[in-house]
Amino acid sequence: MKIELAENYGFCFGVKRAIKIAEENKNSSTYGPLIHNSKEIERLARDFNVALTDDYKSFKAGDKAVIRTHGIPKNELEELIDNRVDVVDATCPYVTKPQQICQEMSEAGYDIIIFGDEAHPEIKGVKSYATHGARVVTSSKELESMKIGERVALVAQTTRKVEDYMEVANYLIPRHKEVRVFNTICNATFENQDAVRKLASKADIMIIVGGKNSSNTKQLFSISKDNCPDSYHIEDETDLEFEWFAHKSLCGISAGASTPDWIIKNVVQSIEEKR
Repeated sequence: MKIELAENYGFCFGVKRAIKIAEENKNSSTYGPLIHNSKEIERLARDFNVALTDDYKSFKAGDKAVIRTHGIPKNELEELIDNRVDVVDATCPYVTKPQQICQEMSEAGYDIIIFGDEAHPEIKGVKSYATHGARVVTSSKELESMKIGERVALVAQTTRKVEDYMEVANYLIPRHKEVRVFNTICNATFENQDAVRKLASKADIMIIVGGKNSSNTKQLFSISKDNCPDSYHIEDETDLEFEWFAHKSLCGISAGASTPDWIIKNVVQSIEEKR
C-alpha cells in the first residue's frame, strides 16, 4: 500500500506563531487551550511549564496570561488588562481580522451576521466585538426566520468550508439593499481543504489527524468523507485500527492546522510498519 501526504497539511501560520509565543513565555498559563490539540498542550506543560487555566478571573496582578489562538471575548481581555495581568496575546491575526470587522461594521450601523459555531471560542470572541450585537448561523436556513436590516455585514469563522459560506452569502445578497461579505476564512484553511479534496478523490482510504475538538480538522474530515467513504479522524497513532487498511492500495493522510509534525510522523511511521 502506498502512503501519500496531502500537498498542504498541519500547522498553520497562526498556530506556529502561538506555539513559539508559548515556548518563549515559560512558567506562564494560557487562558483556555492555546490550540485544539491536547497532545501539544501536554508537551508545552511538560517541557516549558506552560499551564492551562479555564477561568480568566483566577489571574492575579503580575501573572502572565497567554491568550489562546482563538482569541477571547473583548470584555474578558479588558478585565485582564485592568487587573494588571501581564497579557501576552497569541490570538491568530486571521482571527483578529473578523473581530475588527465586527466592531467597525457594527459601529457603522450594519447588522452583523457571523457564519460559524456559536459555541466555538473563536466565535464567542468575534461576536463580542460587535458593539450592537451579532447573530450567529450555521446555515442559510437559519436566516429565514430572522428580522435583518437593509445593511448587512457578513463574516465567517476562519476554519469553515468555503462552499457553505457562499451559500449563506448568496442567500443574503438578493434580499438586502447592501451586503458586505468579508472573506475571513484563512489561507491555510483554503489550501488544506483543496489539498484534502484532491487527495481523497483518488485515495481508497484517508486518515485525517487532529484534535477531536478541532473545528478545522472536522471540516477536513467532512470534505475527505465526501470524496473517500473510508475516511477516519484520529488524534494520534494509538487510534489507528489496522484492519482499516486491508486490501487498500493508496492511503492518503492530512492533518488539521493545530496538529504538530511529531504526531503526523508517528502516524505515518505506524502505518508504514503495519502495511
